Amino acid sequence: MTRVALHKYAGEIRFVDLFCGIGGFRFGAEDAFRKNKIKSACVFSSDIDVWAQKSYLANFGERPVGDISQVEAGDIPDHDLLFAGFPCQPFSIIGKSKGFADTRGTLFFDIARILEAKKPAGFILENVKRLVNHDEGKTLRRIIESLENLGYKVEFRVLNALDFGLPQKRERVFIVGWRGGGNFAWPESGQGYRPLDEILEPDADQKYYASEKIRQNRRRLHTSKHSPSIWHENKSGNISSHPYSCALRAGASYNYLLVNGERRLTPVEMLRLQGFPAKFKVVCADTQMRKQAGNAVPVPVVERLTERLLSLIIAKQRWISSQKASGQE
Repeated sequence: MTRVALHKYAGEIRFVDLFCGIGGFRFGAEDAFRKNKIKSACVFSSDIDVWAQKSYLANFGERPVGDISQVEAGDIPDHDLLFAGFPCQPFSIIGKSKGFADTRGTLFFDIARILEAKKPAGFILENVKRLVNHDEGKTLRRIIESLENLGYKVEFRVLNALDFGLPQKRERVFIVGWRGGGNFAWPESGQGYRPLDEILEPDADQKYYASEKIRQNRRRLHTSKHSPSIWHENKSGNISSHPYSCALRAGASYNYLLVNGERRLTPVEMLRLQGFPAKFKVVCADTQMRKQAGNAVPVPVVERLTERLLSLIIAKQRWISSQKASGQE
């Protein structure tokens, strides 16, 4: 059974933010809590990147703990929900045995050991789309099995930020788990996305413009049918353009995305493409912000998923309470 009752039964929802980056999960979850008039508290956050810690501190008033693998699960406060955009690592230790022991040596293990120790009511995890087919699907199946062996019902789905109001084609796999019965109602897609006009800054600094040589070469190879547009050059040198952005990537070449084939995205524009609020404080250099935005999780996607998870868990808690009141538990 769940350790702590939620919402009206607990007073507030306590959550942890693992591999937190610059707080995409936290912004999205807190948006969902506020929308549903639920009090909440982030009781623990962790990220090993010192620059991400700096951004998180500036925006939430707390510096995340560093290497989560060095933190004892017992030292993490009790919580109701766990959020984690864990890094995608090769899952080299996958044997025939069952349970989360199969994932020792990977960062997923740190999530599993915390779930085992703290038994929160639910969780939402995020990773790159290629995790679905990694090792012919064996990696994801082992992850799901590990989570189910910890007492959770688990579902996963690949979601695209384009379907959640953001002009960015960003497909990521989300894994949702909860204790007890019921079925998770995945948010419907196809709501449309904000036009680039609402994302792009009207007067970007000249430092963001590509060299004239690069701009001429792009125009020679491609003519866009959209205005405004974001031009994307892939690893083969092929160029395409769309009225939205291709996925932001932390480690991509410097000029792989160019607004109207001319300039790079500004930090503010990258944050907007990920759905971060206007109040977000930019305190790091452009190079770090490019990495941080590229590693972030889209805020509106987290908000919608959190709402659905809350609805499912709270309904279960109300059922448990009614059973207790009637003496049928």
